[in-house]
Amino acid sequence: MNFEELKSILSTAEESMKKAIQHFESELVKIRAGKANPQMVDGIKVDYYGSLMELNQVANISVLDARTISIQPWEKNMLQPIERSIIAANIGIHPQNDGNIIRLFLPPLTEERRKELVKRCQGEGEYSKIAIRNIRRDAIEGIKKLQKNGMSEDASKDAEEDVQNRTNTFIAEVEKHLAAKEKEIMIV
Repeated sequence: MNFEELKSILSTAEESMKKAIQHFESELVKIRAGKANPQMVDGIKVDYYGSLMELNQVANISVLDARTISIQPWEKNMLQPIERSIIAANIGIHPQNDGNIIRLFLPPLTEERRKELVKRCQGEGEYSKIAIRNIRRDAIEGIKKLQKNGMSEDASKDAEEDVQNRTNTFIAEVEKHLAAKEKEIMIV
């Protein structure tokens, strides 16, 4: 009957929920927890001869120690545009340019700043949960349409229960990531 359509709805919902988790993980990485991480500068665009390029496409990014990121441009004349882009990105770190490389020194986090970062993490977690719940809603609407088109009520209820179980699993995963990130941020 509508088994293929149902299977499609369930697999689409699961794939979308996995993507929501992946996006959440990538957002958490950008929130610094006192340790230097090259991914903190992901998404920063640099004006490279009139076109915007990702920072990692115009420079080598490495971690020198727990609190220092080094950015070595492939062309020396890119130092100023990279420095301007980092300042414009407003990541809370001021670049130090020595004429050859740019260093980003991460200041130690104050208690107040740590709490702000935890709130930001929780906000990202909430966005992810909302996305997952929206995916659940869309899947359940699709299942209800199938029921109207002749799928049995039992099969419909089982499918809705399956979607709810998957939703619970992914929301629990968001909570697990949040707890780990909060612990990482609050460790002094």
